[in-house]
Amino acid sequence: MTAATSELTEDGTGRWVEAGGMKIHYHDVGQGPPLIMLHSVGPGGVTAWITFHKNLPALSQHFRCIAMDMPNFAKTGPVVYNEPVHNLQARTARALMDAIGIEKAHLLGNSQGGQSAMVFASHYPERVDKLIFGACHIVTGGDTYLFANTRRTRRYPRPVQGAQPPTHDSIRSALADYIDNDALITEELVDYLYRMATGRPDLAEARAKSTSTYYDHAPDLPKITAPALIIWGRYDRICPVEVGVKCLNQLRKSRLVVLNDCGHWVSFERPEEYNAFVLDFLLDDWAYTS
Repeated sequence: MTAATSELTEDGTGRWVEAGGMKIHYHDVGQGPPLIMLHSVGPGGVTAWITFHKNLPALSQHFRCIAMDMPNFAKTGPVVYNEPVHNLQARTARALMDAIGIEKAHLLGNSQGGQSAMVFASHYPERVDKLIFGACHIVTGGDTYLFANTRRTRRYPRPVQGAQPPTHDSIRSALADYIDNDALITEELVDYLYRMATGRPDLAEARAKSTSTYYDHAPDLPKITAPALIIWGRYDRICPVEVGVKCLNQLRKSRLVVLNDCGHWVSFERPEEYNAFVLDFLLDDWAYTS
């Protein structure tokens, strides 16, 4: 199906499937070549819907958009793990594709979803047509940086295993690090993230019992053979834009787009530009199709 913005709802597009040892929740919108979408992680209960609901109307006019809720987020899980979380997320995305009969797809991810998309593309290159990612780390704890942001410094401390549950105030403060445009930090957004973070105690318990072990995905980057579009916000205070430059340097078939006056949640903060670049990359021949 295709749909206008007013016709798409979180519940109306939601689907379920048993795969990868858990119950996976995802949104299925549009017709055409499949596009797997892996969401951001941030303050409170971030979901595929809140990350991509501004993008689905435009992208679903050309693609079957499969926006997956990550394990232990929104409605997917619970699962307890002790491994690099991006490996689990990539494996879960592959399990979802297998379960719904998708052999090969375009892959799109932002933030932690971007890193998981990189892992997927390096571990399962035969399953990926084109890759879009950004706003992500390569190494546990952040990469070694050369350039400093000229915007505000990060005001939100890194999450700690077993930390106290989020509050409306903690989510509101954290969003200032994720979104450059403060006007987008609305009470509606804060309340949504709070409800999604606290509404499933079983998922919160699984997150608290899980450990994402050390990773360095840099050696995997040269294994990515899919054409790649790298999209970053210039004022990303979580993953500085120079990580995108590092990725560009490692991926021969790639291009880097940097959006000025934009923070970490690129697809949420600048959806019109984001959609335009993604569609240009996916629909046109310049994207290293040879």
